[in-house]
Amino acid sequence: MPAFMPAFYWKAIVNFEIVTTTARLETICLAARRQPAVMLDTEFVRTRTLYPKLGLIQLFDGEALALIDPLEIDDLTPLWDLLRDQSVTKVLHACGEDLEVFQHYAGCLPVPMIDTQVMAAFLGYGVSAGFGTLVKDFLGVELDKGEARTNWMARPLTDRQLDYAAADVFYLMPLFQKLMPLVEAKGWKEALEQECAGLMLKRMKTVDPDKAYLDIKNAWQLNPKQLAILQQAAKWRLLEAVSVI
Repeated sequence: MPAFMPAFYWKAIVNFEIVTTTARLETICLAARRQPAVMLDTEFVRTRTLYPKLGLIQLFDGEALALIDPLEIDDLTPLWDLLRDQSVTKVLHACGEDLEVFQHYAGCLPVPMIDTQVMAAFLGYGVSAGFGTLVKDFLGVELDKGEARTNWMARPLTDRQLDYAAADVFYLMPLFQKLMPLVEAKGWKEALEQECAGLMLKRMKTVDPDKAYLDIKNAWQLNPKQLAILQQAAKWRLLEAVSVI
């Protein structure tokens, strides 16, 4: 194996399937629920909206890699049931916005959950190690991340977008498998699980519309009259965003 395999080398190893019906989604999710762990990722657009607009969900259970199209599937219940299945560990990387997507669209979170970015932090990589960096360091693969900010609401998605999305969950599994023994060897597994559970608890907290303005940067610099206006504007924005979906 060369020092760095070309991006998307994975395609010679495993094929992906674009899922566009609830019936097929149910079959895939039932199979995934027989595995001890599944890899998850989401692609979305967040430019002029408070909440992300979900464009794609990636799921890899070690055998089947599914690119789930939420714009085509009316009922994503089989996937949400998988998220709630506590017998299956869900693995994500830098889970913050993914959790926000799941909470907003499904009203639930993936439990239990392990974040490979948190795993890397316990191994001395700092708190914000990028997925591409970790894949390169631990797997010797250099990924093409050029599609990250493309339009995931467009249809049809390009081959490069599909390849990019599939690679993210395909390489997440061997990365997880490489990192976990290292975390365990250092005696950090319980702390890792607690940290990831804490991320979930933080996301589960419901935002009080009357306090939404407190999350806006530099609000403390405003005078009382300006704060009152900001409070009402932030409340309206939150309620309007929630009502859209």
